[in-house]
Amino acid sequence: MAAAKKAVLGPLVGAVDQGTSSTRFLVFNSKTAELLSHHQVEIKQEFPREGWVEQDPKEILQSVYECIEKTCEKLGQLNIDVSNIKAIGVSNQRETTVVWDKLTGEPLYNAVAAPVSPGSSVPVAVVPSGSSVPAAGTSSVWLDLRTQPTVESLSKRIPENNNFVKSKTGLPLSTYFSAVKLRWLLDNVKKVQKAVEENRALFGTIDSWLIWSLTGGINGGVHCTDVTNASRTMLFNIHSLEWDKELCEFFGIPMEILPSVRSSSEIYGLMKISHSLKAGALEGVPISGCLGDQSAALVGQMCFQDGQAKNTYGTGCFLLCNTGHKGSVAIAGAVIRWLRDNLGIIQSSEEIEKLAKEVGTSYGCYFVPAFSGLYAPYWEPSARGIICGLTQFTNKCHIAFAALEAVCFQTREILDAMNRDCGIPLSHLQVDGGMTSNKILMQLQADILYIPVVKPSMPETTALGAAMAAGAAEGVGVWSLEPEDLSAVTMERFEPQINAEESEIRYSTWKKAVMKSIGWVTTQSPDSGDPSIFCSLPLGFFIVSSMVMLIGARYISGIP
Repeated sequence: MAAAKKAVLGPLVGAVDQGTSSTRFLVFNSKTAELLSHHQVEIKQEFPREGWVEQDPKEILQSVYECIEKTCEKLGQLNIDVSNIKAIGVSNQRETTVVWDKLTGEPLYNAVAAPVSPGSSVPVAVVPSGSSVPAAGTSSVWLDLRTQPTVESLSKRIPENNNFVKSKTGLPLSTYFSAVKLRWLLDNVKKVQKAVEENRALFGTIDSWLIWSLTGGINGGVHCTDVTNASRTMLFNIHSLEWDKELCEFFGIPMEILPSVRSSSEIYGLMKISHSLKAGALEGVPISGCLGDQSAALVGQMCFQDGQAKNTYGTGCFLLCNTGHKGSVAIAGAVIRWLRDNLGIIQSSEEIEKLAKEVGTSYGCYFVPAFSGLYAPYWEPSARGIICGLTQFTNKCHIAFAALEAVCFQTREILDAMNRDCGIPLSHLQVDGGMTSNKILMQLQADILYIPVVKPSMPETTALGAAMAAGAAEGVGVWSLEPEDLSAVTMERFEPQINAEESEIRYSTWKKAVMKSIGWVTTQSPDSGDPSIFCSLPLGFFIVSSMVMLIGARYISGIP
């Protein structure tokens, strides 16, 4: 007897969620926001030189195809008809830069990733309609720092009394954003230079590469991006909402290689299935939503009102606020993987909650995880990570607790900056991401912010946001964003459990620790030679002299 067909109420919407370490395809019911099925594929990172981190754009694309195919197979096993999928949205890792040949469809170099390490902070702003735009004021894939010399060279050309880059983009000149990575590719990769000269090159962030490929590639693929991703390139004017001629000339970027800038919710093109897929089930389905991952999470958290904010706790940690027509911020900073992989304090990321719970305090220990400098609100590349306040009583449990506190203190710093810039104090903070399963972290965040922290029961807010944008697009219209139509989401709430005075004391001590982390290193190019201590002649001479004196003293004293 055939199995009864499972009832599915309403149209379905798919979402590609392409992150730094994996790709996923998820399918939601547009009437209930219920996640019906998904598939995930890990992607590799390449380290061709110290300080360089890259990914293979073709592997990323193939992982998308695989996730779509496997998810469709799973839906079939659930007796769900994939022809009910009416639209597809794309959410992607931001700033990561790809250049490819529009005639062959081949990448001209690996994707160059954004250069933020765990523990760094980066600002982002939110403009009307939920679009993400950087404001003046993070996974090992973010460690690529090859463009620092490029940044230093460019910064010398910006007049002190007219920082037109910052005024037009809302961004400080930094290795983080796409323009300097693209400049590096143009300066250092002959295949890219030649393709640009021959008018064969196309540039894009990961969303552009995926949409171009999924809509046909060399056979009519659509070369576009949305405002949330364009705003992370440092070539996009956040006031006119278009590519800026003066910025492109400053960075030496030919405008003809840039994608067209579209809204985050409209039909860009129709799916054309790759030959690598066994079935063309999604052939002709419109791709109609596109947002950078953190902006997608803001939509998925349904932060449609001015002053609503969300913080995503994953490998990195990003805070965004919908401020209507003003600017806001995002941060990155997770140190858990470092404790596991570098120090061996924990065997798994989940174990940190158990260690922190054993002591319930850092016992005066503070951890500033500035592994490759401090970003927002400091923008201080000379900083390095420190652990301070150690005593003979300190153990790994206290350090684990301090690491969790560090994530929360950084969130507090950015919220303070946001309040100064925008004047919109938060009544609560909405949270999502893998680390939100850590109840100690969530309670610490409520205590340090001294406002409630609210966590939705449905954790897939990034993919949900992309699906909502796709389903709500004109010409699709299967997902209503009207407040009365949005599905009620159950929430877990964490209230502050310490008094305001104690919260302020802990925060001020953290800021003192941050000050001590600044000024540790001077920036140098990876090509500038051996960074060892013997590169300093006086220091090398002192060390060698000390060794000679020590050997001489041992000889004179007759010590064997």
